[in-house]
Amino acid sequence: MAKIISIHSFRGGTGKSNTTANLSVLLASKGKRVGVVDTDIQSPGIHVIFGKSSGDFQHSLNDYLWAKCPVEQTAYDVTQSAIGTADPDDQQIKLFLIPSSLNTGEIARILREGYDVAKLNDGFQQLINKLNLDYLLIDTHPGVNEETLLSIAISDHFLLVLRPDKQDFQGTSVTIELARRLEVENISVMLNKVPESMDLELLKEQVESGYEAEVVGMLPLCSEMAELASSGLFVNRYPQHRLSQTLARIADRLV
Repeated sequence: MAKIISIHSFRGGTGKSNTTANLSVLLASKGKRVGVVDTDIQSPGIHVIFGKSSGDFQHSLNDYLWAKCPVEQTAYDVTQSAIGTADPDDQQIKLFLIPSSLNTGEIARILREGYDVAKLNDGFQQLINKLNLDYLLIDTHPGVNEETLLSIAISDHFLLVLRPDKQDFQGTSVTIELARRLEVENISVMLNKVPESMDLELLKEQVESGYEAEVVGMLPLCSEMAELASSGLFVNRYPQHRLSQTLARIADRLV
């Protein structure tokens, strides 16, 4: 049975999309069929991490939401470019990207008119069925809105990404409370951009006791990620880096 994993942050700039992209590669590399949906429709961009531009896509999630095409036509096979060593004939190892549109008119329409959130939920299930997915990763819009609440409600696993920052801590507390009200059973936290000078054990203890949720990983603040600047997949570029190894352990927990 497919598992839906929503990856969320209360504020932007936490590294949520990079986390989602890299985890999707690690999961697919384990022999899984994985889909990644960019539901940050107001400010999309996860496709850039996969080395794609808006011109590479004939359709986007927006087209499905406006009933211009079936949702499966918005899914693009990025297995070879993202994993590289995958056998092109291996139908078990697959990675699909479902991007949102960068067209300013499309973004303006979403902001002006909104969209049918129930249709988005239907699209998730259709993607799972049509693509025969093992995992569907949802890259959410930061903060709390109707789309976020939907993603929380249907998630098998809700992963919150935050920095060791007071604003992130307070906002994440609100999000976790909402998730519990929606009866999400599996909630975990990943700390990102953690300075080397911080007491990691104390930080982990404070977060777990404060949120009553497991900290599944703490990623270091590192210059390599900053220099990469979302221009590629970190786990491919630096497979032996401590950050990549931590992400690999998180992926193991999700399987």
